[in-house]
Amino acid sequence: MYNIDTLKSFLRQIIPQAAINLGFHLPKAFFASLFNQFPARKLKVIGVTGTDGKTTTVNLNYHIIKSAGIKTGMVSTVGAKIGQEEIELGFHVTAPDPWPLQKLLQKMVDRRMEYVILETSSHGLDQYRFGFINFEIGAVTNITHDHLDYHKTYENYLAAKAALFNGVKIAVLNRDDKSYEFLKHRVQRAACRIITYGVKNQADYTPKNFKFKISLPGEYNQYNCLAAIAVASSLGISPEKIRLAISTFIAITGRMEEIKEGQDFRTVIDFAKTPSGLENILKTLRSQLKANSYKLIAVFGSAGLRDVAKRSMMGEVGGRLADICVLTAEDPRTEDVNKIIDQMAEGCEMAGKVEGKTYFKIPDRQEAINFAIQKLARKGDIVVTCGKGHEKSMCFGQKEYPWSEHEAVRKALKGRKETK
Repeated sequence: MYNIDTLKSFLRQIIPQAAINLGFHLPKAFFASLFNQFPARKLKVIGVTGTDGKTTTVNLNYHIIKSAGIKTGMVSTVGAKIGQEEIELGFHVTAPDPWPLQKLLQKMVDRRMEYVILETSSHGLDQYRFGFINFEIGAVTNITHDHLDYHKTYENYLAAKAALFNGVKIAVLNRDDKSYEFLKHRVQRAACRIITYGVKNQADYTPKNFKFKISLPGEYNQYNCLAAIAVASSLGISPEKIRLAISTFIAITGRMEEIKEGQDFRTVIDFAKTPSGLENILKTLRSQLKANSYKLIAVFGSAGLRDVAKRSMMGEVGGRLADICVLTAEDPRTEDVNKIIDQMAEGCEMAGKVEGKTYFKIPDRQEAINFAIQKLARKGDIVVTCGKGHEKSMCFGQKEYPWSEHEAVRKALKGRKETK
C-alpha cells in the first residue's frame, strides 16, 4: 500500500522534476497571480535567498526600511508582516505556495505598501512559487550543503538559487562565500548592478568601512547585517538611519533565543538545521563559555525524507564543536527515526565521540531535552536545542503533531526544579 510520500517519490522517478515544474507549478503560479491581479507589479520586491541566515536578513531588511519611514511588508519562514499587522503563517516550508503568497501580496497592495521583502528558498524558486514576481533587488547570504535530496548536486542547487537574480536591477552578493564567482558571472550576463559585502575579503560593505553595533552575537550575524546594510544603502537610506535601526533590532523567535527560568546554566533555542548553520551556532556558543571546565551540550536531529548525506555531517559538526551531543528527532516523517540517528552517530564517532559518554541517542525529543537539561547540565554549562526553533509542529508519518520547542525546554527546566 502506497502512502503519499512513496507515491511522490515514485512519480519523481518517472517524471522529470523540470516537467512537473513547468506543467504543474508554473501554471499554478500564473493563475494565483491572475486571480489576485498580479499584485507584485504594484510593489518593489526584494528577495533574499541562501542556505542559512535568510530569515534574520529578511527581518533586518524589514526593520531598517520600516524604521526609515517607508511602508514595507515582508514574508519569511517565521511569518508575514504588513504594516503593524503580524500574521503567523504556520508554514513548515520557507516559501509558501503561490495562492497564499499572492493573497498576501494583494493584501499589501490594499494597505498601500511600497516595498516587500520575500524569503526565497531554492525549492520555491525552482518550483515557480515566485513566478510572475519581478524582483528589483536579490540578495544572497551563503550557499552551502543542503537539499541535495531534491537538487541532486551542489551545482544544481547553486543554479536554483541563482534564478532569483533573473531580471533584478541590483544583486547583493557575499564576497566571502564560495558561491560568489558563480553568481557574479551569472548576474554579469544579466547586466545588473552588483553590490558586495564581506568580512574577510575586500567588498563594498565590510565591518571596517561601514561600522555598526548589534546585540546579535556571532560572525554569521555580521554577514546578515552587512547583507541588509547593502540592500538598504542601495535604496538610498542614510548610513545614520541604517546604524540606528540595526542597533535597535531584536532577535527573532527561535534564533539564538535564550530561555531563562532562574537556572544556573544557559539554555538556548536555535533553528540551525544544516551543517553550516549548526557550526555557526556551536562556534558562537563555545566562544561564550566562561571557563574550560564548563560544557556545551547540543540537542539536535536531522529531518526525514530530506538530504541523507548531511546527517553524518551534522553529527560530525556536533561531535567536533560540542562537548556532549544528544541525537534526537527532527521531523522524521515516514522514515525510522532510529536509522536517522544512527546516521548522525556515524559523524559523532568520526569526530571522536563515544556513545553513552559523549553522545547519546534519545529518539523522543522531549525526553532528549529533559535528559540534557535535567541529567547532563551543570552550573555554568550551555544547553542548545537546534533544528525546530519557531516551528509549531513536528511531522511523524504523514501527520503534523503540535510541537513547541519553547514549551519543551521550559517543561524540562520546571522538571529539574521539581526534582531538586
